[in-house]
Amino acid sequence: MPSSAGYRCQYVTDWVADKTRYQLSVDPGEQAALSELLAGCPDVPIAVTLAR
Repeated sequence: MPSSAGYRCQYVTDWVADKTRYQLSVDPGEQAALSELLAGCPDVPIAVTLAR
């Protein structure tokens, strides 16, 4: 995680977008961590452009 708390939501949403874009798997531990982090980022949209 970035040391700057102000950048954490952007970092996590970018992580989720990249995983989705390239259809990468998410293991249960990663899912739990991402869910916990995203809970602190209410109403932050996640924009995804799927890879071709």
